Amino acid sequence: MSNNIKYWKGVEELNQTPDFKAAEKKEFAEYLPVEDFVGDKSLMEGSKTSRRDFLKYLGFGVTAASLAACETPVQRVIPHVVKTDKTNPGVANYYATAYNDGNDYADIVVKTREGRPIKIEGNKLSAFSGGGVNARINSSVLSLYDGQRLKAPRIAGNEVSWSAFDKDVEGKLQAALNGGGKVRILTNSISSPSTLKLIANFQEKYPDADIQHINYDAASFSGALSANEEAFGKRALPSYHLNKAKSIVSIGGDFLNTFPNSVMLAKQYAQGRNPEKGWMSKHFQFESSMSLTGSNADVRVPIRPSEHAAVLLALYNHVAEVTGGSKVSSSSSAYEEKVKQAAQHLIANKGKSILFVGSNDRNMQLMAIAINQALGNYGKTIDKDLTINLKKGDDNKVKALVSELNSGTVDALIVDGVNPAYSLPSQLKFAEAMGKAKMSVVFANRANETTAAASHLAASNHYLESWNDDNPQVGTYSLTQPTITPLFDTRQMQDCLLKWMGEDKTYYDFIRENWIATSGMAAGPAFDEFWNTTLQNGTYKTDAAAAAVESEPKAIDAVSVARSIGKQATGEWEIEFYQKTGIGDGNQAHNPWLQELPDPISKITWDNYIAMNPTDAREMGFATEYGEQKDANTVNITINGQTFENVPVIAQPGQARKSLSVAVGYGQTIGKENEVIGFNVFPAMNYKGGEVANYTAEVKLEDADGKYQIATTQTHQTIMGRDSVVRETSFSTYQSGDKEKFNPEHTIATHKGEMSVNKVDLWASHPVAAAGHHWGMTIDLNSCIGCGSCVTSCTSENNVPVVGKDEVRRSREMHWIRIDRYFSSNPEDVENRNYTEMETPEDNPQVVHQPMMCQHCNHAPCETVCPVAATTHSNEGINQMTYNRCIGTRYCANNCPYKVRRFNWFSYQNLDKFAALNPSQDDLGRMVLNPDVTVRARGVMEKCSLCMQRIQDGKLTAKKEGRPVVDGDIETACSSACPTNAITFGDYNNKASKVLERSKSDRAFRVIEEVGTQSNVYYQVKVRNTETTSA
Repeated sequence: MSNNIKYWKGVEELNQTPDFKAAEKKEFAEYLPVEDFVGDKSLMEGSKTSRRDFLKYLGFGVTAASLAACETPVQRVIPHVVKTDKTNPGVANYYATAYNDGNDYADIVVKTREGRPIKIEGNKLSAFSGGGVNARINSSVLSLYDGQRLKAPRIAGNEVSWSAFDKDVEGKLQAALNGGGKVRILTNSISSPSTLKLIANFQEKYPDADIQHINYDAASFSGALSANEEAFGKRALPSYHLNKAKSIVSIGGDFLNTFPNSVMLAKQYAQGRNPEKGWMSKHFQFESSMSLTGSNADVRVPIRPSEHAAVLLALYNHVAEVTGGSKVSSSSSAYEEKVKQAAQHLIANKGKSILFVGSNDRNMQLMAIAINQALGNYGKTIDKDLTINLKKGDDNKVKALVSELNSGTVDALIVDGVNPAYSLPSQLKFAEAMGKAKMSVVFANRANETTAAASHLAASNHYLESWNDDNPQVGTYSLTQPTITPLFDTRQMQDCLLKWMGEDKTYYDFIRENWIATSGMAAGPAFDEFWNTTLQNGTYKTDAAAAAVESEPKAIDAVSVARSIGKQATGEWEIEFYQKTGIGDGNQAHNPWLQELPDPISKITWDNYIAMNPTDAREMGFATEYGEQKDANTVNITINGQTFENVPVIAQPGQARKSLSVAVGYGQTIGKENEVIGFNVFPAMNYKGGEVANYTAEVKLEDADGKYQIATTQTHQTIMGRDSVVRETSFSTYQSGDKEKFNPEHTIATHKGEMSVNKVDLWASHPVAAAGHHWGMTIDLNSCIGCGSCVTSCTSENNVPVVGKDEVRRSREMHWIRIDRYFSSNPEDVENRNYTEMETPEDNPQVVHQPMMCQHCNHAPCETVCPVAATTHSNEGINQMTYNRCIGTRYCANNCPYKVRRFNWFSYQNLDKFAALNPSQDDLGRMVLNPDVTVRARGVMEKCSLCMQRIQDGKLTAKKEGRPVVDGDIETACSSACPTNAITFGDYNNKASKVLERSKSDRAFRVIEEVGTQSNVYYQVKVRNTETTSA
């Protein structure tokens, strides 16, 4: 299968345009700004000295002198002489806690050094999130040290003390409460039982007052919640078991990225995609824009947003025909054959299948429930009793709140954890309505659109400075504990509410009291032991059965529901709103780690944009090549009456024809200069049938006749001749057991005849095979979903600098690990016009995500060309850098076939150009740096080190405990963060290690192994379940 497949990173590479060919041959700039290094510009004026000539003279002639001159600057500090009883200098402490911002949740472990949180990883004890994290969660530690955080409370824009703030708020609040006034509390979805109890106590204390609590989600699931309430009697989302599903069909549902508990769903998805257990799930995806989930599907069908309903109804009719249900009226679909295949596969796997629907329309969600009921999935792959409590938002109640505010009858509005003035549709005019409340108190840790309209601004704690608890799923609880005392004069909402209620206790005391009351345990040693154990583990799971829901689910009248869905509005253009894996709903849009994380599909950083099908783009005369080659075109677009001018439009392979997509969460300020990144499309969203719709056909598009610089990494570090870079096969071919068909061994011609490339040594191997350690890694392409968690985890662990949009455009991003996204197409199918019934490959390509870092080659090409031995091979199999020796010739980067080395063009930690974005530019931001990893200087080459500091720590820990290192003791930053366990790290010399077992698998291969580098990183062949059989 893989022999016939063509891989390409972008449309420009697929079409082999002249600009791409020129850029491909010119990996480095022809002329270097040497004056920036030498310092005397007058000597360099008019110089045409090429980089090759300059380094030819410099690299060898003055090596010895350069070594001494280019040493990393020495900085001396005064040691912490008197250590505390809980802190050992140089030794990390770890605290279990939880992350919950209303959009993402995970049980986590926070690494601290000398009292500073510096790294976030998943809690392996968590039964809910499964020990993984996504990119947004592990990057959240950076926001703790954000210099733009609020540092004290404010009244009417002026900073005041908390005593003055409390006095003013209490006086106005008590007057409203004692007078029977209206008080409204607007928060993100709260799953904390103690916070909910506190709000309930607040309501009970003032029975004459009208106090209401409204949950609000910027990324709304209100339609699904309402549908589940109607079907099962409980307004909550069910739990899914993807690892038990043999058939998965999704209509617009990006469940690997945006669904509640997507971290665990990703883990389960990978478990179901493991072909080595004898079966693997088959995944059908019907969607408009290429999503993270859709990029992993076996069968992906691009459809316009208005066609989602037709596909859903047609799917229902196919299922009803077999299960005996009443058929509904549905319009004909151009994708009938694909819908029929999906339905047949669902029916063949009744009770072992799942249907997802991403629409926020209540009736479409009801139809999805009806199909899953007909397939017998509830109680098997879907658990309606084991409900998830992370999404509770009610769009109708939010709309009613705005009406109340506009009426001027609300005496006090308390807002916490949300920014509705930014994220609500503009038709509600929330900021204007909030101004009509007699008092508005907004809790936030940064100034935003909602705080600007508030009378009182309460500077709130970061979650790493706070106490809390969570009940993310029925029967599962967690504790959130502070890992550092508040850096500023801030306070969390719960402590404020207790104070305003006249309670003389802290929220920590309240949580303990609530846990004592609900656990049935009396205060004393037994509870203290239980509390301390839970606090140490971070999570607790009860044995109690799930809370009862309606015993007999209500029968859904599919005919009536289908009538309510009706014919969807269409237009010349339709646009879909989605969340990116990095920015999400915009809660962390100010985080530069996430802004610099390439989108998994477009590979664009630092922007949102209008995505369009490449054929549509060409018909409109728009560019389809970006980055250094060409700028993107701009358009003026009107969405539901909201006009956005001069926004970039990019050609996105896989986008449905005549459809557009745009990411929410942008249009916010970032950095010290308050630069606005992207544009905010939340105001253009609109209510439809009681819920905020995630698509609209009310779109007008016109060419703005402008250009926009796009920073994309899609063709950076391109590996030429990649026939052996990615390997994939079909499930049936893999099951045949004939390795030559799906993973043939590479051979080369020698004087002794054809021989395996792995048996040909260029020179004597390093002594790692028999004794000591031999570190390495395996990466399963079937498990990697391309989420980017490994990228941000590596950035956090290894002090990787942020370079900004302009430098990314120049191919100077510094990530040690990147995820290469390859589109693939079969030339034979294209020639026969048989390519998934599409006219051109870019209309619907398949996708492979491949993490790429230093391969730590046993025969490393970089080591042989370094003139100063700055890159060498350790006796434990690691290709290592000695920064003090590096003089920056970049010979190693030129000789690396994997393009994984990064050069420090500037001193990112102190150059003014990067002061606005780089965390290491100020004293507060530097607190996030890992003291175990050197911050590299200008002119130095860097790359993946296999987290040498973690290896050393693991070895020393084992030594202190008087035992050998065992498998699993040491994890790299990327492997520990991966939610799907796609990355395995270990010791090849340990015969019981997982890494050795996986490297011996029939699916194991090395990237471009014919070069003879004998890398220590193995990949496993990607297997697709593309057969048309039902089972």
